[in-house]
Amino acid sequence: MAARILHRLRHALGAEGTREERTHDGVEAEDCPESSELEDDTEGLSTRLSGTLSFSGHGEDEEEEEEEEEEEEDGGGEEPRAGDAAQDGGSLLSRQLQELWRRSRSSLVPQRLLFEVSSASVVSERSSKYVLYTIYLIRSGQLDKAPAAISRRYSDFERLNRRLRGRFGCDMAGIAFPRKRLRRNFTAETIAKRSRAFEQFLSHLHSIAEIRRSPEFLEFFFLQDLRAAQRLTCTGMYREALATWANAYRLQDRLGVCGSGRFLLTLAGLVVCHQELDQLGEAHGCCEQALQLLEAQDSHPLLGPFLQAHVHLAWKVGKDKRQSEARLQGLQEAGVPLQQQPSLKECLIKEPLE
Repeated sequence: MAARILHRLRHALGAEGTREERTHDGVEAEDCPESSELEDDTEGLSTRLSGTLSFSGHGEDEEEEEEEEEEEEDGGGEEPRAGDAAQDGGSLLSRQLQELWRRSRSSLVPQRLLFEVSSASVVSERSSKYVLYTIYLIRSGQLDKAPAAISRRYSDFERLNRRLRGRFGCDMAGIAFPRKRLRRNFTAETIAKRSRAFEQFLSHLHSIAEIRRSPEFLEFFFLQDLRAAQRLTCTGMYREALATWANAYRLQDRLGVCGSGRFLLTLAGLVVCHQELDQLGEAHGCCEQALQLLEAQDSHPLLGPFLQAHVHLAWKVGKDKRQSEARLQGLQEAGVPLQQQPSLKECLIKEPLE
């Protein structure tokens, strides 16, 4: 009797299993085709990847490890379920992406100088009309209290592009430049596109060491200011000249050319203007900076004028002038005719800025 009951139970269970297989292979299987499963899986994957990855610090890592230890202790000897395995896989994927992002960030070289078109204005003159772009030179990661700025028109950029392509043909081959248009040059859309294009153009040029050190590239930024400051100084407009010399100083500082002859000329202009405006402390500071740059250049034509100006200003503001006096005496003993040395102002007037 017991054998018959056991046989009937086995037969019933086998028949029920057969019906379930037929159901899965029949109509219900058509309601969930394979493509829909792939789409669901793809959608879930894209959802996991589209979010912002959050990076935890050392303290958060310790908290995660403590939570994992507590889960292991609470779980005892239970076998992992399928959902737990999927969650562990997602966590592993997230960690791998985070590590990849960290490596990519550490491998990137931070851009040290940014070029930003802050404004653009349409200028109408008697016989011409053009757009004047104002570009700020900004050190990345730093707050510039007094930004270095230039104002240039399309023809200035075009001239720079032409000069650089003539000298650095290979390096310039991959650098794009916005083409000249015959119409719609003054629409907001065109001005906005050119502003972004000029930012990218200057950034690309600055990323190439040979180009960013070239006179063509450097003079594009500060030669106009130097000429304007020189002209204003010669005509006695010292306050306007001071602002222009100061901007030329900041431009050269951002571009990393603080040891050049043009930078020393800029310091000379600052000394003269500060002195003429009775700002003796500022003039003395500019003199000291120039003398530090000229410490190993005993034959530089501006050394004597800077030393004489420093001695005079140090006496005025009550600072130590013995080192400059000793250096002047050394020059005199070496045969340098100090009495015939021009003043800093005379040097500014005579210096050709081509």
